[in-house]
Amino acid sequence: MAGKAESVQVPEAMKPMYDSIVALTDAYCQKELNEEYAEVCRKMAATLARKRPSPLMTGKLNTWACGIVYAVGQINFVFDKSQAPYTKPAALCKAFELAESTGSNKAKEIRDKLKINILDWKFKLPSKLADISIPWIIRVNGFVLDVRYCTEEVQEEAFRKGLIPFVPGKRK
Repeated sequence: MAGKAESVQVPEAMKPMYDSIVALTDAYCQKELNEEYAEVCRKMAATLARKRPSPLMTGKLNTWACGIVYAVGQINFVFDKSQAPYTKPAALCKAFELAESTGSNKAKEIRDKLKINILDWKFKLPSKLADISIPWIIRVNGFVLDVRYCTEEVQEEAFRKGLIPFVPGKRK
């Protein structure tokens, strides 16, 4: 799983830090979650690496890795027993040799720095995007619409503007 850095943009100066963090998140996701979680964790790590100044330059690698997996897990309900895959917050943090409070606090710091919340679709698992309404609700001329029921032309424009994650019907 490691070595997928080519699919994300990371500043040259941040690549060693990014690669080290992603090696940890990939290893955890491979063992406890799945490749889809690993991909979203890579995306979040790259987003943090691109911030100026990057918060990844301070702190410990395992703390950042845990915080990233924890934050992605929260956004995707990995701590909900009815979901698969599922894990407990304490088990996730223990895998990174951290206290649960440390992992939780780092996840909150990450969510705050990236200004994301549970409704944000940018860090949702791709397999779950089609099943939730939030990413598909847009406002056009003051009207709130579910873009999945709009013309393909409207969908493509919404995608170009970054309002939706993909054009419905054009995703594999």
